[in-house]
Amino acid sequence: MAGLRKRYGGTQALDGMSFAVRSGLVTGFVGPNGAGKSTTMRVILGLDAVDEGTALIDGRPYRSLRHPLKHAGSLLDAGALHPARTARNHLLWLAHSQGLPVRRVDEVIEQVGLTPAARRKTGGYSLGMRQRLGIAAALLGDPPIIMLDEPFNGMDPEGIVWMRGFLRSLGAQGRSVLVSSHLMSELQDTADHLVAVGRGKVLADSSVADLIATASRNRVAVRTTATAAATAVLSGAGAVVAAPSHDTVTATGIAPNHIVTLLNGSGVPFSEVSAHRATLEQAYLELTRSAVEFRAEVPR
Repeated sequence: MAGLRKRYGGTQALDGMSFAVRSGLVTGFVGPNGAGKSTTMRVILGLDAVDEGTALIDGRPYRSLRHPLKHAGSLLDAGALHPARTARNHLLWLAHSQGLPVRRVDEVIEQVGLTPAARRKTGGYSLGMRQRLGIAAALLGDPPIIMLDEPFNGMDPEGIVWMRGFLRSLGAQGRSVLVSSHLMSELQDTADHLVAVGRGKVLADSSVADLIATASRNRVAVRTTATAAATAVLSGAGAVVAAPSHDTVTATGIAPNHIVTLLNGSGVPFSEVSAHRATLEQAYLELTRSAVEFRAEVPR
């Protein structure tokens, strides 16, 4: 997609949004509430029209595709189901509309683990079960492109573990996978690439490994019972020091072996000196700090 712009009244939902989702990778699509993630997905699928820009599936607009489920499968709203229809009948209806064989219905039901509940009405499904059914629908046409909006929502622990492996397997099959999620811990274990957005613009378009390395900033973590003394010694040697907890200090601008020498020479006790590795959540928070629209005070 390139140069997407979309305004709802006085709100600029998309402000020049541009990025590509590559095949063989799971791309995490992240950003604060109101950043434009859902709008972008709706535009890609032809559900919303843009004021400017283009969004293409394999070089063509989604609406121009004769059997779109064979090109791109998506899950945007797990609740978009007829409650009186069984899961299998829901998928049969979709398959018929796309010219797909009936066997695909039973294949995707088994793939997402819903076989025992396939003939139950979806009105009695939990959120996690509806998510699985939505994913089955996305897989129905065996498409090369998969887009999922918050697929971890409503999943129990077993479902979350399954979802991680499932997403990785889609990427390993060579598909282009775009996953919107607020759960950075899950994306850190799942995504290869990350597109972070805020206020309708792309803030970062990078591999997860590079984002974490940048957020880590060559910091060194020192575990010690004497944080004040360690801070004084390392600061005196020219390091930038912070104390994120009562038993740990982090130092930037000084090598780990030099830290060991300094602390030993000053008699400061320590139990560990290790390269600090930021989490994806920390990298995300740094990227989107200025793009958060709704922020509340943390209770004291």
